[in-house]
Amino acid sequence: MTARGDGPLAGLRVVELAGLGPAPFCGMLLADLGADVVRVGRPGGAPGEHDLLDRGKRAISVDLKHEQGPETVLALAERADVLIEGFRPGVAERLGVGPEQCWERNPKLVFGRMTGWGQDGPLAQTAGHDIGYIALSGMLHAIGRSGGPPQVPANLLGDFGGGALYLAVGVLSAVLNARSTGQGQVVDASIVDGAAHLGSMLFGFAAAGAWQERRGTNLLDTGAPYYDVYETSDGEHVAVGALEPKFYAELVDRLGLDDLPDRDDPANWPALRERFAATFASRTRAEWTEVFDGSDACVAPVLSMSEARQHPHLQARGTLPSPGGVLQPAPAPRFSRTPSSPPRPVLAPDTAVLADWQVPTAADLLASGAIHQAREEA
Repeated sequence: MTARGDGPLAGLRVVELAGLGPAPFCGMLLADLGADVVRVGRPGGAPGEHDLLDRGKRAISVDLKHEQGPETVLALAERADVLIEGFRPGVAERLGVGPEQCWERNPKLVFGRMTGWGQDGPLAQTAGHDIGYIALSGMLHAIGRSGGPPQVPANLLGDFGGGALYLAVGVLSAVLNARSTGQGQVVDASIVDGAAHLGSMLFGFAAAGAWQERRGTNLLDTGAPYYDVYETSDGEHVAVGALEPKFYAELVDRLGLDDLPDRDDPANWPALRERFAATFASRTRAEWTEVFDGSDACVAPVLSMSEARQHPHLQARGTLPSPGGVLQPAPAPRFSRTPSSPPRPVLAPDTAVLADWQVPTAADLLASGAIHQAREEA
């Protein structure tokens, strides 16, 4: 079994009822930071070696429909600081492992709930996915080029940005409160709420009249030619973010351009974009990378995931290691006094967690068949 205890969350115990996407990502983040996270999965649902959202966790398989299944979860919750789940509203209660049932055993438990629509509201019981949540939040509409359709940012903005990260912040905030008050609480983290909250700056810009709802016409949405991506002669791309005047001056100098129209007048943006596009198309991405290397022009090559690991800066920071031959991001953020470990492997099912957490009924639970025996990680 992998050693535990590294990182600023060492000593924090988390029960994660297995699900998809944002809830497992939250559990992975907490495990990356040192928490002891136990993934409670269904029988036959053990993590695979490439399931990076399950890295650093311990895993047990519990049949929640077995008469002793809920008792297994409640026994763990009694000894945990946090329980997180991603069911539709009311499902955990019907399974016998809802907040009130857990609080009867552990009043200090923080109960983190991850959904797309939230625990209440007209859509609370409706199925959905990331794309729908960010669509309703107003954020999908804001992403894309002028005259084109909204562009889908994979499931980064919704599931992981607006969902998992807000769940993590929420449960850790509630843990601090529980330690001072002795009372746990439910954390209702919904992706639609989180995605909207991520757009706070844009909502502020819009209120001030500094952001148009017509996408692709604003400073930060490819409207400005000095905040955009350009194709190079080899079919690759570079990203340009020269917002400040001094950075823009550096950009123009290194591009070798002069007699450019005033960038502060949006009427000149089409002409500027045409000049920039033609210039970037004259050299390869590698050549432009060399031209801008070490400068303040705010130009970067657009790299694939496999290419990114080769970049000297990411190599120096160890941002994308390959433990076990699997390319993956290293834990983030980093801390000066409580360094976290390198990415821990995805763990095989590990029923030893019951003994580690001193669950007094462990032997009976194992014997009952509620917990499915499986190979332990050596």
